[in-house]
Amino acid sequence: MAKLLIGNAAVAQGAYEAGVRVVASYPGTPSTEITESMVQYPEVYVEWAPNEKVACEVAIGASMAGARSMTCCKHVGLNVMADPVFTVSYIGVNGGMVICVADDPGMHSSQNEQDSRHYAKAAKIAMLEPADSGECRAFTKAAFELSERFDVPFVIRLSTRVSHSQSLVETEPRQDVELKPYEKNIPKNVMMPAMAIKRHVVVEERAKALTEFAETTDLNRVEDNGSRIGVVTSGISYMYAHEALGDSVNYLKLGMAYPMPEKKLRDFAARCDKVFVIEELDPFIEEHMKALGIQVIGKEAFTMLGEYTPAMIAKAVLGKEPEAPVQADEPIPVRPPVMCPGCPHRGTFYVLKKLGLTVSGDIGCYTLGAAQPLASVDSTICMGASVSAALGMAKARGPEFNKKLVSVIGDSTFIHSGITGLIDIVYNKGANTVIILDNSITGMTGHQDNPTTGKTIRGEATKQVDLELLAKAVGVEHVVVCDPFDVKKFEQVVREEVERDEPSVIIAQRPCALLKYVKYTGRCVVTDRCKKCKMCMKLGCPAISLKDGAVRIDPNQCNGCGLCVNVCPFGAIEKEAEA
Repeated sequence: MAKLLIGNAAVAQGAYEAGVRVVASYPGTPSTEITESMVQYPEVYVEWAPNEKVACEVAIGASMAGARSMTCCKHVGLNVMADPVFTVSYIGVNGGMVICVADDPGMHSSQNEQDSRHYAKAAKIAMLEPADSGECRAFTKAAFELSERFDVPFVIRLSTRVSHSQSLVETEPRQDVELKPYEKNIPKNVMMPAMAIKRHVVVEERAKALTEFAETTDLNRVEDNGSRIGVVTSGISYMYAHEALGDSVNYLKLGMAYPMPEKKLRDFAARCDKVFVIEELDPFIEEHMKALGIQVIGKEAFTMLGEYTPAMIAKAVLGKEPEAPVQADEPIPVRPPVMCPGCPHRGTFYVLKKLGLTVSGDIGCYTLGAAQPLASVDSTICMGASVSAALGMAKARGPEFNKKLVSVIGDSTFIHSGITGLIDIVYNKGANTVIILDNSITGMTGHQDNPTTGKTIRGEATKQVDLELLAKAVGVEHVVVCDPFDVKKFEQVVREEVERDEPSVIIAQRPCALLKYVKYTGRCVVTDRCKKCKMCMKLGCPAISLKDGAVRIDPNQCNGCGLCVNVCPFGAIEKEAEA
């Protein structure tokens, strides 16, 4: 049966068909929908783990126990799970194990561009790279079988376009894959030095076997169109190249991104007068071919930056100038990302901006607190770094600087990797103030539950982490829960907490405005008492604007959250009941 699926859903379909039993992940765009799609299959245990490292370890444990398992993340999530990934390369698998990583060329939703193929090479594990949804299903299914055949986890490398574009997928019934026997095997599974040094020998022997497999597998295919121009490519770059060049060139499509073949590459290049390597982000294939002594045209004709396009490829290979883009009759207004109307974080950043504090930021919706007019966030590094980086800032500049410094971190991100930073503050006698932005959900990736919501990925009730008790348990004596929309109270709390000479935590608690159970009533309107002081404009609410010098509130965008009512010093904004 054929289905129209996005790449992520097709990966889930392939894993289901392959008999996967355990899937553990942490949400991260563009990979999130893989794990969300697994929920439809009751035969599979699925979980949101606190972070990617934990998720990977759950999948490793399931594989050791004899089950086929999978873990999914975005490219920066692979950094978090790198520690177990490098070691499971030595251990190998029992049940087949697949790691899905979605890179984000163009940084649509990420803090950096990263080419995850380097991890496959560094960890000496195999990687497949599908180009469309059909291959997502087929490659994932094959990856489980190959994982068991070669005793190694297989990585599926996706990209934003592959993950989120749709194409037809031929589906098949689920395989009935029994649990493999579990046997105590200390030399294989206990990676202490005496065991690991022997397993390294196995890893190198396996690498040779995988390289030989790369020469013969149908995953790497040649399309001979009788041209003297050749293109070596993989993944979404193949789709771009085929759209741009059609049958005017020969293709070597590397479905197996690592390890790469040698003879196949040499033979392909020998049949061509000119060979282009077309790949997004780093010159991974290009450098491999040049190391083999094969002359190719790569990044000198393309770019190391962002996503490719068919027009870019047509110009580089054929010298074809792109057609002039279609122009709108009127200028199109810029639409930068903003916090939603009613966003609970807006009150927090309004107060922090007003107090002129240095704000150590983190990864989530609240990173938008760096945008005008709030312009409050000073730094954003990676998940959890707001807490630990702030301790470093305070230790570097002293107590007085610390009284003008706060960390902001979301509830899910705090669970992911903020707890250890808070412990570091307490243990090393810091006096930092940490603001946990508790919006009751994992917001930026699309409303996934987490350990603070009291629900599993399937919506089942479970134990709920109490952030207040958790902060106190690690040694923070001053913990305050406050509504950031009560701006006067919230400002008072922040002023008091930053003055302390010991650690403090403020839990800014208000649910995301987009949650189904959050029902604001009425809408906000500007009355004739408005003095045009523009204090409400400092909120950066999309519903509030200036027209001819007067403040206007768009009734189509206002959801009646009332934050502007609390901010207006003249009581000129009122809540109006809906008609």
